[in-house]
Amino acid sequence: MKNNLRVLRAERNWTQADLAERLQVSRQTVNAVETEKYEPSLTLAFRIAHLFGKRVEDIFEPPAPNGETTA
Repeated sequence: MKNNLRVLRAERNWTQADLAERLQVSRQTVNAVETEKYEPSLTLAFRIAHLFGKRVEDIFEPPAPNGETTA
């Protein structure tokens, strides 16, 4: 799932470890979400959105229904 988590984190000068601590997850989880190797649970997605003061859909872009990319 495409996301702009890395950009949001960088805007705040947070490391992956900083963000992980704020979200109470591992740094590896943050890395996996940023590199789109892991799709966060709905609970984690909402925690991320709340932390950045954004809506979930402002951070995460779901794949198109037919599997094609929208970019």
